[in-house]
Amino acid sequence: MHWYEDDALWSDFAPTMFPPARAEAAADLVGTSPLLDFAPGSRVLDLCCGPGLFVVPLALRGYEVTGVDLSPTMLERAGGACARAGAEARLERADMLTYAVPGAFDVVLNVFTSFGYFNDPEDNLQVLRNAYRSLAPGGQLLVDVMGKEVLAGWIGRPQAVDLPDGSYVVQRDVVLDSWRRLRTDWTLVRGTSARTASLTSWLYSAAELQTLFEDAGFTDVECFGGFDGSGYDHRSARLIVRGRRK
Repeated sequence: MHWYEDDALWSDFAPTMFPPARAEAAADLVGTSPLLDFAPGSRVLDLCCGPGLFVVPLALRGYEVTGVDLSPTMLERAGGACARAGAEARLERADMLTYAVPGAFDVVLNVFTSFGYFNDPEDNLQVLRNAYRSLAPGGQLLVDVMGKEVLAGWIGRPQAVDLPDGSYVVQRDVVLDSWRRLRTDWTLVRGTSARTASLTSWLYSAAELQTLFEDAGFTDVECFGGFDGSGYDHRSARLIVRGRRK
């Protein structure tokens, strides 16, 4: 079993990955970001939607939203978040390696570094091809990751995160294969017990991810340093790449 197929991992580490502040930040981005300002009624796919942090505010803004995730736990949380907010969205369990609905969407989003999970680089390219196939002509794909240039500026010693229930998580990042991949080791300490997990993914520079977009068929590919639409450089917080289907 690959790490991303372990549903218990998503359940155990959800408080670290998706704290309330992250949901608030996502809602603020949907309300203010020029990159998330779509035509009224746009059909939006949140690919690897997690607990629905973007699904809810996008649906509340009036878009026709579909959230897709492999994790039943994440989809259950997304459904609960939609119900509490009164947001209508379609939620579907599927694997991004195979998920494609030809011409069904105007926008595909992939956020929170949910790209590059597969060991075979051709599989990661296939995810972009699936997104291209799922877009209507003129549609756009946005992928949000931690770019190599960003990671190089802050990677260092292990970090500890305290959780509301008194437990804590220690995170340690290790660069692999001459900066081709990243392994993140997590240790969840709760009382006298500890739970460990290792997540591995490919690392991309702006140029490398732009090339992947183009290899998948996208045109007008642009790189941004945040959802504010700023330019990308080593001082950026994120790497966001946008491409369009002709």
